[in-house]
Amino acid sequence: MATAVHEVTPAEASAHPPAESIVVRFAGDSGDGMQLTGGQFTLSTALAGNDLSTFPDFPAEIRAPQGTLFGVSAFQINFGSDSIETAGDAYDVLVAMNPAALKTNVQELKTGGLVIADTGEFTERNLAKAKYDANPIDDGSLAKWQVLAFDISALTVEAVKPFGLGNKEALRCKNMWTLGLALWMFDRDRQPLIDWLKAKFAKDPNLAEANIAALNAGHAYGETAELSGPLKQHYVPAAPAEPGLYRTVTGAEAISMGLVAGAQLANLPMFFGGYPITPASAILHHLSRLKEFGVTTFQAEDEIAAVASAIGASYAGQLGITSSSGPGIALKGEAIGLAIMTELPLVIVNSQRGGPSTGLPTKTEQSDLYQAVYGRNGDAPMPVIAARSPADAFEVAIEACRIATQYMTPVMLLTDGYIANAAEPWKVPDVSAYEPFPVEFLETAPESGFLPYGRDEKLARPWVKPGTPGLLHRIGGIEKKQGTGNIDYAPANHQEMTNTRKAKVDGIKIPDQAIEIGNPGGKLAVIGWGSTFGPIHQAVKRARGRGLDVSHIHLRHIWPMPANLGDLLKGYEKILVPEMNTGQLKTVLRDQYLVDARPLNKVSGQPFRIAEIEAAIDAILAGGSGGDVPADRTQLPNPVAGHDDGHTKPGALSPQSR
Repeated sequence: MATAVHEVTPAEASAHPPAESIVVRFAGDSGDGMQLTGGQFTLSTALAGNDLSTFPDFPAEIRAPQGTLFGVSAFQINFGSDSIETAGDAYDVLVAMNPAALKTNVQELKTGGLVIADTGEFTERNLAKAKYDANPIDDGSLAKWQVLAFDISALTVEAVKPFGLGNKEALRCKNMWTLGLALWMFDRDRQPLIDWLKAKFAKDPNLAEANIAALNAGHAYGETAELSGPLKQHYVPAAPAEPGLYRTVTGAEAISMGLVAGAQLANLPMFFGGYPITPASAILHHLSRLKEFGVTTFQAEDEIAAVASAIGASYAGQLGITSSSGPGIALKGEAIGLAIMTELPLVIVNSQRGGPSTGLPTKTEQSDLYQAVYGRNGDAPMPVIAARSPADAFEVAIEACRIATQYMTPVMLLTDGYIANAAEPWKVPDVSAYEPFPVEFLETAPESGFLPYGRDEKLARPWVKPGTPGLLHRIGGIEKKQGTGNIDYAPANHQEMTNTRKAKVDGIKIPDQAIEIGNPGGKLAVIGWGSTFGPIHQAVKRARGRGLDVSHIHLRHIWPMPANLGDLLKGYEKILVPEMNTGQLKTVLRDQYLVDARPLNKVSGQPFRIAEIEAAIDAILAGGSGGDVPADRTQLPNPVAGHDDGHTKPGALSPQSR
C-alpha cells in the first residue's frame, strides 16, 4: 500500500538540529542487489539536494557461494548538508542482509550506530558460513550498537504475495523493501524510484508492480510501526550549491564525457579501442552510447590489439583512445613505446586496481605510478596526469586530450577503482567556456621541403593524414633520423632523438602548483595525488582547526611536474605523502627535488580514512617518520581463520623499513 511522504516542518527541523552528514552502508550477498539499492538511494539523495560521495565495494568473485564471507557486496554513501569529499570513515547505519554481511562490516560501525538486520537470513547454516559460533543478535555481542532486527525476508514475501511470484523471485525483491525503509528513514521521495522500476521492468509489468509493492511496504513499515526504539526519521537538509544543472556522475562516466569534450575541442573524431577489464570496462560501455558525437568504439580481441587499433586511428587522423587497468597497461607497454617513437597523439586511461598480476580486481590502489612514469623499455618519456575525484575526471580527460594533440605524444591518465566506481554530484559545465585547441593537419609541403620529424616551437612534429598528396612519409618503431624520418642507427642521431623526445615532454606547459589549503611554507605539507584528495583535505582541515601548522598540496600533473613544485616543497620542514601503494610518489619526489618526503602507505584495497591521515599528521609533527596504515577491518576475510578484526588500534602506524 502506497503511503504519503512525511513532510518535515520547520518546527521539527529546528527541534531536531540536522546532522552535518550521515554515512550509511548497505551490505549483503552478491545476489542481494546491494549495488542497485545503493545506486538508487544515491539517486534519491541527489534529488533531495544533499551533497554526497559513494563507495561501491564488491567482491572479485563473479558469484561466491551464497552466504559466505567472500560473497559480501557493500555500498557506502556519505551524504549531508555540507561539502562531502569522502565516502565517510565509520558509518552511522549498517544494513546487514545476512550474517556474513554483519561480520565483515559491523566493526566499522560507530559506537551507538544502528544495525538493521534481516533475521530471516540468520539461520544456523548461514551463521556457520559466516563462522559465527552463536547468533550475534541474541548473544549480546552487539551491545555497543543499536540493533533493529526483524524478518525482512518474510515481510517481503508477504508484500509481493498478490503477484504470484515464486519464493526465489519474491526474495529478490528484498533489496527494494530495504530501500523503501531507507527512503522513509531519510525522508526521501519514492516516486522517482517507482518511475525507474516501471521503466526497468517495462516488458514485465507484474514484476515491476511486485518490486513497487516491496518498496512501498518497506516505507510503510517505518512509517506505521510506531517503534520507540532506534528506528527514527532523520532530517538532512539540502547542501548549499551554486545555481546550475547538476547530475550525479561516476568517474567512468566523467572520463567518457571528458574524452568526448576533448575530442570536440580538438575538432577531431574519436576512436576508442578497448578490451574488458575491471574496473575500466565501464568507459567502453559509456562511450559506446555516444556515437552521435563522432565516437567509434571497438572491443578488440585483447589488450595489445586494443592499443594498436587506437594508434592506427591516430595515424589516420583521429584521436586514438584506449583504457585498461594495471595488467592490461603492462600488455600495452610495447605499443605505447611505439606511440612515443612515432610521436602520435594517444590517450591511455589507467583505472588502477590492486596488483601485481591479477591482484585485487575489484579493490582500489594507486600502485601504477612507477608503471606510468617509467614502465616502458628504453628512455620513453610520457606525460602523466591524475584525477582527484569522479567529477574532476572530466577536466583531466580534456587536459589529456589537449596535451596529446598539441604535443604529438601519448598521455597517461590515472584514475583508480574508487574514482571509477564512486559517484558524486557534478555541476554540468558550460562547454562553450572551454578554450578550443583545434588540430591543424599539415596538408601541403613547405617550400623548404617536407620533414616528417620536423619540429615546431613545442618540439612537436607535424601530423599528416596518410594519403595526403605530396606528403608521403613513413614512421615506425625503429629509430628515425631527426627531421627526415629515415631509419638511422647512428649513435649521435639516437642521442639527439632521445634528448628531443625528453625535451618535448619536459617542456609541456602546465600550471604552477597551487596549495589546496594552508600556507606556502611551514612545519608540514601533506602532498597527495589521485583519489587521496578527499581524505587528505578533510584531515588537514581538521588539523588546522586544532591549530596545527599543516598544508595540503595535491598534484594533477605527475609528469612533468609543475615548475614551482621543488621550491614550494623546500619551504616546509616536513613532507608527508599518503598513497595507496608502498611509497611511489614519495620516491619520485625524493629523486627529483632531494627532499625528505616521508610515506604514509596503505595497500589493503580500501581508500584512506580521514582519521588515518589525521593520526599520521599528529604523529609526524610529534617526531614520527610515517609508516604503513594497518589493514582496516572491512577487508576480505581469511578463509581459514575467519574475519580478522585486527590487533592494532585504528590510526596507529606500524614501522616501515626504507
